Amino acid sequence: YKNRSNGNKIFIDVPGAKGIEVFVITGPEVLDVVKRYNLLSGGGCLPPMWGLGFKYRVKGDATQDSVMRFADYFRNNNIPCDVLGLEPGWQTATYSCSYIWSKDRFPQHKEMLTRLQEKGYKVNLWEHAYVHPSSPIRKALEPYSGDFLVWNGLVPDFIKPEAHKIFTDYHRTLIDEGISGFKLDECDNSNISFASATWCFPDLAQFPSGIDGEQMHQVFGSLYVNAMDSIYRAKNTRTYQDYRSSGMFMSSRSAVLYSDTYDPKEYIQALCNSAFGGLLWCPEVREAHSAEDFFHRLQTVILSPQAMVNAWYLQYAPWLQFDRGKNERGEFLPEAKQYEEYARTLINLRMELIPYLYAAFHTYQQEGTPPFRPLLMDFPKDERLRTISDQYMIGDGLMAAPLYENKKARKVYFPEGTWYNFNTNEKYEGNREYEITTELNQLPLYVRQGTLLPLAEPVPYVDAQTVFNLNCKVYGTPTATCQLFEDDGISYDFQKGQFNQVTLNAVKGKVKLTRTKGCKIKRYQLKGYEFIN
Repeated sequence: YKNRSNGNKIFIDVPGAKGIEVFVITGPEVLDVVKRYNLLSGGGCLPPMWGLGFKYRVKGDATQDSVMRFADYFRNNNIPCDVLGLEPGWQTATYSCSYIWSKDRFPQHKEMLTRLQEKGYKVNLWEHAYVHPSSPIRKALEPYSGDFLVWNGLVPDFIKPEAHKIFTDYHRTLIDEGISGFKLDECDNSNISFASATWCFPDLAQFPSGIDGEQMHQVFGSLYVNAMDSIYRAKNTRTYQDYRSSGMFMSSRSAVLYSDTYDPKEYIQALCNSAFGGLLWCPEVREAHSAEDFFHRLQTVILSPQAMVNAWYLQYAPWLQFDRGKNERGEFLPEAKQYEEYARTLINLRMELIPYLYAAFHTYQQEGTPPFRPLLMDFPKDERLRTISDQYMIGDGLMAAPLYENKKARKVYFPEGTWYNFNTNEKYEGNREYEITTELNQLPLYVRQGTLLPLAEPVPYVDAQTVFNLNCKVYGTPTATCQLFEDDGISYDFQKGQFNQVTLNAVKGKVKLTRTKGCKIKRYQLKGYEFIN
């Protein structure tokens, strides 16, 4: 035995455990192994189309009136937004949770949900799984919970069918009122940034199913998100949730990991490396120490599995004021209107990418290919990519190289082939490194030669009636093909054959759109195209 940084042998030691199963998944290249793992897990997730738009989480102590002001702010200022997330204050008790709407902050929450739906919004609710004494499900859960409390809340043993049913039956009432998803907080055991910040139950806790706290920590986040996901699946409705801890075989769940770390490079690396485990990662944007810091963070989330601003302790949109204290007091930056325009531009770019992203997720669902993945998966023979963790592929034709050092330029390494700057169409030859400047209202995004990139005219939000007008760009080739996936975007009916395969085909200086006839829905129509040499 020799401890080496590379090699072809793995030693697995599982001390004191019983019933362990070891899966050995092999393949000619890393990407093949990851794809096989994802398919073994049920295939990758296919989020609802609205989940690939833009999400904004309001301040933790928001009220019904302030939520509606935000809803009007986005629509009145032509800033796309699909989802508004409500943080802890929507409940009567939060640490632990009651799951009861606060009548003080939200006196007519059903009316508010109806009005938000009419404006095209989905609503996501923050919670965690620790059940407060005032919760309507507290007493029923007592026999099916662990023997330690967390924040004086019961810890449901989701392995027990009884706990699963009690918890999901109650949450079904919230979903029936119009809740599109949940942010499942605190299901990890400690702060990812430093181990001294711990919560949750201890390892010696015991649960009715017979497992202890150490075992439950490994599966608690997965059990939690599976329980919530099961409600939506039973309603034939797709969701896109947030959660803080995951176990194995979770590729098929429409949920994105997040954490309290706020280091931008760590976010980029997590986004990259989560692909090895069949997981999706969402960076966060809140306050910032400069315009560069804020917009580089916003650029990164625009180029992530979930484009979200998590302003849970900011009174106003962060692009109006980056400083937390001044934002709370309503003291806006002199450049607030300019920065608002930058934010609008970047969020519109996200909306343009939705058809491309949706197709990449469909490939994830069908073939197991992660939609966001490190470069070495696509270019396994390029040894330099083994140490590059701050660039990543999005689908087959795009490469992101986010900025994070408080300056507008960074060194970008290009793998083999020819690449194009998404913003300027400048060309770069592969196997080389370039110093590239990206403005605050641009995306650090690069297009692979041979790509037919469908870009949609931005819409304020995505719903079941949305039709995307496509303007296609064909990079560096007279012939190219792009496959898009077309369905209702919200249900699981695609699993019953209710979908079309849409083909965009570039040949002889023209792009044509054709579709199969699996369903009557027409999500895409071709408006224009451009060949870039």
